Amino acid sequence: MVKELARPALFFAHNARLQQALLFGKTCSRSDISATAGRPFTALSATRAREFNETLALAAKSAGGSSGLGSFGLLAAGGAGAGKMMYNKSRQFSSLATRSSSSSGSFARRMFSTSRQLLNSIASPATAAPVTDTTAAPRVKKVLTDRSVGVWLIGTSFLVFGIVVIGGLTRLTESGLSITEWKPVTGSIPPLTQQDWEAEFEKYRASPEFKLLNSNMTLDEFKFIFFMEWSHRLWGRMIGLVFVLPGAYFIARGRVSARVTKRIAAIAGLIGFQGFIGWWMVKSGLSDHFLADDGIDGKYKDSHPRVSQYRLATHLGLAFVVYLSMLWTGLEVLKENKWMKSPQEAVALASKLSNPALRKYKLLAAGLLALVFTTAMSGAFVAGLDAGLIYNDFPFMGEGLIPPTSEIFSTYYSRSRDDSDLIWRNMLENPATVQLEHRILATTSFCSIVAFHIYSTLLNKRGLLPRSVFKASHGVIGFVTLQVALGISTLWYLVPIPLAAAHQATSLALLTEVLILCIRLRKPRAEVLQLLQKRNAAAAAATPVKPQVLMP
Repeated sequence: MVKELARPALFFAHNARLQQALLFGKTCSRSDISATAGRPFTALSATRAREFNETLALAAKSAGGSSGLGSFGLLAAGGAGAGKMMYNKSRQFSSLATRSSSSSGSFARRMFSTSRQLLNSIASPATAAPVTDTTAAPRVKKVLTDRSVGVWLIGTSFLVFGIVVIGGLTRLTESGLSITEWKPVTGSIPPLTQQDWEAEFEKYRASPEFKLLNSNMTLDEFKFIFFMEWSHRLWGRMIGLVFVLPGAYFIARGRVSARVTKRIAAIAGLIGFQGFIGWWMVKSGLSDHFLADDGIDGKYKDSHPRVSQYRLATHLGLAFVVYLSMLWTGLEVLKENKWMKSPQEAVALASKLSNPALRKYKLLAAGLLALVFTTAMSGAFVAGLDAGLIYNDFPFMGEGLIPPTSEIFSTYYSRSRDDSDLIWRNMLENPATVQLEHRILATTSFCSIVAFHIYSTLLNKRGLLPRSVFKASHGVIGFVTLQVALGISTLWYLVPIPLAAAHQATSLALLTEVLILCIRLRKPRAEVLQLLQKRNAAAAAATPVKPQVLMP
């Protein structure tokens, strides 16, 4: 009996995991408790907890107590409230033991007095805030986001990749102006009856595109371009639902750190803003200025109904930002969770990435990401102005590598009478100049990536570059080679839809690979690194030391 009564005090005194559970409360997960306590939470701990609860019940019964006091389930109670509960229970047991005249009751008083002192020392202000003060109770900040959140973010980024491809096909088939209204909710349902189709077709007949370009279009031809644009819009709505609903669930369930929660909220806002930008872009192609004669004599007037190249580039650029934000956050979450499985290797990798010799390499990688992004945005201007339909040769443009200066800086594209806007108007609105700019940026990107890969090889031979980073540099040079081949082929064959769509998709794939390279160059955050070091220390402390046998 004496041994049974002594088991609770011994359990508290030697079980660091239980003490951490009382201090952390519900804000700490099981893995966080195990990392702080220094030992893994195993089935043995749960077994000892059950034995402890059974011992409390036996102690209460032997001291003349009431039934059911020992089976309150300490670990199941959880939180700082568990410490308070144990304190109240020990007072009840001590009171029962005081009223007992048996020797066992005297021992129970001493035992529960010791247990109460132990609980007070656990919850003392020297180590933690009092459990009665909920405002000052210690809270453990969630450092890691669950792996499932990372998988969800990457999966949603694939949907964004898909809508970029669908948007390119919509542009290439000239279907973007087929729906002349923006109905975010009811627009999800296409026309279902012949009467509905006639009404929708009548709206399109009032647009400048029909009057100037497609006046001979039939209803069946209209249905094709309508479904292309409708699919694009429906895909966008699906992305919004797939992102917002699971994101709200993960945040409500506490599976997301505060850092990632802010990113999810920002991305959700960008998705909603992207819908507005999309309609703002389409609206520019429905304007009546294509029909009006408001030009200046001798100056350029766009009489081809199409969306503004400025708004098209904004729409595409925002889609790229949403995609890269999702992908960056998702890969970061997966990477940090992977590090936790092998903290020793992660700390070694962090030490290697902190080498000052890699500082220049990291800056070059970031510059490469910006250069590839800028090249892709210049492609949006090429698409918006149909600039790929001229100078369908490479590397020459006409009789030379570049067109004549009078053509790339023509006064025809200047809107002011004194030609004060000559340079920037030609750079953004002259199809020949825009194609030349895209060629220059594409060639610069290709040469820069080749030089970057050579630099990567040199660093790898010196043993300064992690293996994963070097493999990513191989992927970058592979994608840029494919992208250049698709771009030249698109020009040579007068922009066929399959090649042009593949060229745009590969530009995003190249940007993805450069982003992966940049992520692999990032060392762990300070909070993650601290947690990794704690786990290393805990693993080292838990490793049994083999005794050394001295040979005579």
